Amino acid sequence: MSIEKATFGAGCFWGVEEMFRNVKGVSSATSGYAGGATENPSYEDVCSHDTGHAEVVEVEFDPAQVTYEKLLDLFWANHDPTTRNRQGPDVGSQYRSVVFYHSPEQKAAAEAKLAELEKAGKFRRPIVTQIEPAPTFYRAEDYHQQYLRKHGRSHCAI
Repeated sequence: MSIEKATFGAGCFWGVEEMFRNVKGVSSATSGYAGGATENPSYEDVCSHDTGHAEVVEVEFDPAQVTYEKLLDLFWANHDPTTRNRQGPDVGSQYRSVVFYHSPEQKAAAEAKLAELEKAGKFRRPIVTQIEPAPTFYRAEDYHQQYLRKHGRSHCAI
């Protein structure tokens, strides 16, 4: 079994983590921060809008059980990729829509899926999702991990 990583930012990481955690073939989904300049940021640092980090989920998956393309489909189907720096009531650059790719194959797949969605006119507005190389991932504080499960919820209220 070979494990690969995928990293997605789609707003608040609590719901994104829970969504990916429930996918067959995903061995872990971890909330964290990526894409900014500050090393080892805290949640408060990221919320200050000074670090440049996004709230993201790092997914470890077995590509023999679930494809990266399937993860991309879930990513785009479960947030609004047409709103810049916002998901529902959450506003700020830490809530941006972003795919951090870990290989040239992931980059190509993300770009192809984005082009397919735009060509199909799936969304009424242009997709603003960023597709960037995976930077250093910083694990979020323990209280953010499996937050919804800890609080008896299966999804966010957005």
